[in-house]
Amino acid sequence: MSREIDEGLERAERTRPIPQSTAARMRFLLKSAKGSTKTLAADLGVSQRTVQRWLKGQGTPKPAAAKAIETKVRAAWQPRVKQRVRRDAEKNGFMLHIQATFGYSAAGGSTDDPRPRMITQKMPGSVARRLYEARDAGATQAQQEQIIAEALREEYFKDGGRRARGLDVELNDVAWMDIEL
Repeated sequence: MSREIDEGLERAERTRPIPQSTAARMRFLLKSAKGSTKTLAADLGVSQRTVQRWLKGQGTPKPAAAKAIETKVRAAWQPRVKQRVRRDAEKNGFMLHIQATFGYSAAGGSTDDPRPRMITQKMPGSVARRLYEARDAGATQAQQEQIIAEALREEYFKDGGRRARGLDVELNDVAWMDIEL
């Protein structure tokens, strides 16, 4: 699981799928480059002729160029939708669906053996805000998982502070996760 949280946020922010073919992605990027293949080529670090070939659907980009194209398309895709979804998530929260192994440390007399769980939990807007801020700051997957683990500890396991006072939760081995905004 390399980018599960980032991908979950991005999936929730789209109303239309991102173009998949290189030619379609290049046409989209060409619009943001104001129709200049020269500007687009400079942005991608390739020749203008290479950009022209990709626009015609001829050839495929090398892995580094393909990654640059994908990054630029994802960053520019539906910016107003992204802003609206983010604003709504930070205001109203989001639904988290996760299957993972959780480790625990708690008061004596309770078990702290890690165990798998499938959880669906409404998370508050403050968690969405923390996740977006972490993503914007370039946080690693582990750092974002820590935010999720802390939020689940408070919202799910401690039930907003009504039980399990000394419980600490660790998120291990995420099988899958989906974020519904």
